[in-house]
Amino acid sequence: METNTKLFRALLFGSIYFVEGAILTYMSGFNAIYLRSYNVPYTRIGIAGGIAMLPFILKIFIGMLSDRVNLAGLGHRKPYMVVGIVAQAVGVLLVPLVNPAQSFAAFIVLLVFISLGMSTYDTCSDGLAIDSTPEKERGFVQGAMVAGRALGAIVLASAVGLLVQRVSWTASFVFVGLVSLVPLFLVLQVREGERGPGREFSAAGFRSFLTPTMGLFLLLGILYPLVLYSANGMLGAFLKEALGAAEGEVGLFISLFGVGAVLGGLAGGPLTDRLGRRVSLLGALGVTSLALMALVGSSAVAPAVAAVLLFGFAFGYYETVYMAAGMDLADPRIAASMFAIMMAAGNIGIGLGAPLAGVLVDRTGFDGMFIVFCLINLACAPLVLAVFKRKAAVTSGQALNG
Repeated sequence: METNTKLFRALLFGSIYFVEGAILTYMSGFNAIYLRSYNVPYTRIGIAGGIAMLPFILKIFIGMLSDRVNLAGLGHRKPYMVVGIVAQAVGVLLVPLVNPAQSFAAFIVLLVFISLGMSTYDTCSDGLAIDSTPEKERGFVQGAMVAGRALGAIVLASAVGLLVQRVSWTASFVFVGLVSLVPLFLVLQVREGERGPGREFSAAGFRSFLTPTMGLFLLLGILYPLVLYSANGMLGAFLKEALGAAEGEVGLFISLFGVGAVLGGLAGGPLTDRLGRRVSLLGALGVTSLALMALVGSSAVAPAVAAVLLFGFAFGYYETVYMAAGMDLADPRIAASMFAIMMAAGNIGIGLGAPLAGVLVDRTGFDGMFIVFCLINLACAPLVLAVFKRKAAVTSGQALNG
């Protein structure tokens, strides 16, 4: 297969994010259930989940290593991605061999090993995407990534649930471990080009974070996940407690959200490449606000179907557009490091938004929470305009100096 094509990049990065979505879904949705099958206390479950997230804090250092070190002369991205994918798969396949009730420390080591593998290939694939994707195709590639991750979550949630119910937990881990290897065939075909003078690692690239444009963009990167992820985190509780949906119906709704996210990613990629980043981000703000207000207006389960699907679409669309804009702003000398820092900004937003959502629901109800998040979302419009106004001014100045 020709590797320097739009189709190959979509398949490569889509498959990587498909696997990432699957593993994240296990970590967030099934790990606690698995540990409870061994009667592990909830306190220990929380400790395991917190420790397992530590490698994600190290992503910036993984990015710096990838940007700087050509591993064994095989490349700055490909060998790290291979190591990360294989490590994750091996870790998942080893999980059934460890009894978490008897060897809790060994189980945590495995979780960290799995997370470290995922953090490695995730960080380096982002760097490779920036290195290899022409600017006019970045929206398309990000759309494939977002859609792949959402599809991975849907497939894993359905498959693991059935395997655990009808076969065993061991069968589910074997399935997840083998699925983890899906991108490996494509990754092994990657041919990294030589790094020119403008792409060689330089610590001077970190000065990009001192510019007003990047500062505003990182602020947007904090606010958009604060809205999206926090509202999404309360979606299941909203459907059950406010609308009276049964547990089975809630599961179907969450799957419907995933379908919407897939569609949002697939639509957002081509749209942002055609309309440009500024218009697309403003469109993402509009669609997200419409989705949040549709949730406010959902007084029964039936109308909530359209609202949840629209919110999933907004989620996938917004993620795609923001990431594509981030690729444009990333300094090619520190591409993986810079993108990892952008993702860290998003994690700050998620961390701030979760407790805010809880307080808002307690004090104003679910409708109040959705309205407040809608207002925060709309307040980002001037921020988007400022980012691209400053970016245009910088580009114009560089052209004049050139």
